[in-house]
Amino acid sequence: MTPIIELSHVTYSYPNSDTPALKDLSLTINQGEWVAIIGHNGSGKSTLAKLLNYLLAPTAGDITIAGTPVTEENMWAIRDMVGMVFQNPDNQFVGATVADDVAFGLENRGIARDEMITRVQAALTEVQMAAFADREPARLSGGQKQRVAIASVLAIQPKILILDEATAMLDPKGRREMIALVHELKTRMGDELTVLSITHDIEEAASADRVVVINDGDLIETGAPAQVFANADKLREFGLAVPFAEQLKEKLRERGIDVPASYLTTEGMVDWLWQSISTK
Repeated sequence: MTPIIELSHVTYSYPNSDTPALKDLSLTINQGEWVAIIGHNGSGKSTLAKLLNYLLAPTAGDITIAGTPVTEENMWAIRDMVGMVFQNPDNQFVGATVADDVAFGLENRGIARDEMITRVQAALTEVQMAAFADREPARLSGGQKQRVAIASVLAIQPKILILDEATAMLDPKGRREMIALVHELKTRMGDELTVLSITHDIEEAASADRVVVINDGDLIETGAPAQVFANADKLREFGLAVPFAEQLKEKLRERGIDVPASYLTTEGMVDWLWQSISTK
């Protein structure tokens, strides 16, 4: 596997703060991975995301993206490689129409008009929003707005897509659709796209290839979702929710029912319940 994001002993302190937001953090993310960064509010997740796009500069330590140091000198090259979608898509909209908005970043980069039109159409098609190209962004639903925000990033053809609490303002249906969309993008683009989900939504994190747990600026754990989510007590210790399937297993165990020891997704729990019922 080829590393695409490398952080070495990174510390960041906000002005006038006595406690660093991130403390001596070292982490490697490989090309093509989908990594979820989880932690309670104020744990340092969004600070990490902003450091990767040079919206913030580390107080100490080094960051490289695809071998390029994340420095002021390389800021625009980094932002071509790293696209970010934030919690509130309204804060990212600048165009009068959906197509105008997706084209905005391309115009700033001096992309030729013919290529711009092609990229805008392709990006909107990727997120199933091509039919909305002439709509006003303000008239879209929350989920549709986030799709357009993702299209605006995809049009720039980044190597890395960062979703910074991008599902936090969506209803459960919108969150499921957004996670499904990221799955579809990863399936189609494969190793060409690396995804970072900055989230406190455990169900969203369970969809990733790997989970990184940050607590009060410290990297606590990294591993597959099954490994990280198997310990409900540890998740609660760090102020995190427990996946629904694990909560259900705990309740069944309290009633004397023998449940699988290994981690199960919600779908896996449903399958296990059906199999249990059908054998009785």
